Amino acid sequence: MKKLLFILLVVPFHLMAQEAPGSVQFWETLKNHCGKSYEGQIASGGKEGDGFTGEKLIMHVRACNDNEIRIPFFVGDDKSRTWVLTMNADNLILLKHDHRLKDGSEDAVTQYGGLSPNTGLPGIQFFPADQFTADLIGYASNNVWWITLDETSFTYNLRRIGSDRLFSVKFDLTKEVKSPGAPWGSKD
Repeated sequence: MKKLLFILLVVPFHLMAQEAPGSVQFWETLKNHCGKSYEGQIASGGKEGDGFTGEKLIMHVRACNDNEIRIPFFVGDDKSRTWVLTMNADNLILLKHDHRLKDGSEDAVTQYGGLSPNTGLPGIQFFPADQFTADLIGYASNNVWWITLDETSFTYNLRRIGSDRLFSVKFDLTKEVKSPGAPWGSKD
C-alpha cells in the first residue's frame, strides 16, 4: 500500500515537471564554450572572391552572461564581425550582427538580425530578419539565420528566402584553437 501511495504521489509530480525551453537549453550549451575558440569551414555557399573562401575562419565565444553572449567571428585578419545573442524575459533569443571599423566605431551596416519566433529546440535556433534589418538592408528583409549546436559542432547559417543565397560555416567544437585576439573596437 505504501508503494502504491508513493507512486500515486511522486510519479505525477515527476511527469508534470517540464524541462527547460529549447532556447534555455541551447543557451546553457553555448555558455559551456565561453572563453574558447574554434576553427570553421564553409559548408555551403562559398565562392571565390566572396571574402570568406580561402580565409581562416575562427569563432571565439568571448563573453557570456545571463542574457548576452558575444561571439567574434574572425575571417582571416578581419576582426570586424561579432555575433551578439541576447536572451529576453520570454526566453526568446535575439541575434544581431555587430560590425565595427578598425577604429572601433560602428560600420554603417551593423546591428542587423532578428528575434527567434519561439523558444525552438535545444540544438537549433532560427532568426528571421526583423524590421530594423529590412529598413537598413532592403534586400536582406527575407533573410533567415539559424544556428545549430550539438556536442561536436556549431553551425552559422544564412538563407535569403526567394533567392538561391545560402551561406553556412561549420565550426568543430572538438578542437579548441588559439584566438586571434580581441575584435576590432574591443576594449582589451
